[in-house]
Amino acid sequence: MFPRILGSLLRTTPTIAPVANRGVLSITGSHFSEFLNGLVATSVRGPSRNQFSTILHAQGRVMYDIFLYATSNGYLLEFDTRESKATPLLSYFKRHVLRSKVKIRDATDEFDVWAVWGSENNRNWETERQWLRAQSGAIEPDWSQCEEWPWGTQENVIQDRRAVGMGRRLLVKKGDKPQEASTHDIMPTEEYLLHRILNGVPEGTTEIQPMQAFPMNSNLDVMGGLDFRKGCYVGQELTVRTYHTGVVRKRIMPVIIHRWENEESLLHLSDGGDRLTLTQFGEDIRSESTDNDTGLNTVLRSPKVGRLLSTHESVGLALVQTESALAQKRGDCKLNLQTLNVNGAKECKLGVTPYWPDWWPFERSSKP
Repeated sequence: MFPRILGSLLRTTPTIAPVANRGVLSITGSHFSEFLNGLVATSVRGPSRNQFSTILHAQGRVMYDIFLYATSNGYLLEFDTRESKATPLLSYFKRHVLRSKVKIRDATDEFDVWAVWGSENNRNWETERQWLRAQSGAIEPDWSQCEEWPWGTQENVIQDRRAVGMGRRLLVKKGDKPQEASTHDIMPTEEYLLHRILNGVPEGTTEIQPMQAFPMNSNLDVMGGLDFRKGCYVGQELTVRTYHTGVVRKRIMPVIIHRWENEESLLHLSDGGDRLTLTQFGEDIRSESTDNDTGLNTVLRSPKVGRLLSTHESVGLALVQTESALAQKRGDCKLNLQTLNVNGAKECKLGVTPYWPDWWPFERSSKP
């Protein structure tokens, strides 16, 4: 279930869209399993199997969120190619090869990446989610009840289990279109961005910022991109310590952007006027406390409670303190974006309302 005011943004028909800024590496050789298992945050032992995963820095920060497509002798690894503070992935892997019998090459020129969703075929494999919870607030999917491998076994096709309703992800020969092109609506990349945002799924360097983001803050636990029980891998120590003894205080959440004075008035960013207005706003999400007796709003001593990461239409993804999202739901505060000091413009605000899709594994008593 989505907030009622977002109904006009939802696509309910079978849809395909290309995914931009994605590269592909081919990893083969007799040691491909052992090699990857020491570098990614999920288990990659034995025969190759499709999955979503994460590559962490030694200090536990995210470098890349990745998809692994199983092949007969290794993997095709999909990743974000946009420049960032992280080491380029091909260079990073080659640095760790040492004596491992693996061959790594750039296969980006051979494949395009597409997302497919909205048809019965793209959701009939979904099963009811089961969850494992830690006292820290980390939450991971429990796939032990699945009769089949959750990410699918079809070549160059991944069942996108990061969120319910995400559909499937495809590697297609460069320049070709998926088979579904004859039966699905073909939409631009921006429609896939909107689909992700509505489902609360961060992806790539814009939303999971390399060398800055912590994996649980970025929902990589909930999306199935972390394994807290496997053996040693780069970044494991801090990640597992946080799982057992830390506290997850922030999450990336989908947010509704609306006019400050009316929560039911969506900001239609596709209109030229509002788009120009949004460029004047900063990324910082701030909180104003609400005095329920007087109806007055006062700025908190430390008002910054989040950061807007991406937007499309009237929604976005933001890293937000979970307590602040709960406080807004209770009516104890309001969240906003404020204008930057540009050309002496008069200060104004946009309202920001986080929401968590119903399927997310958070207790109803504590769910915004």
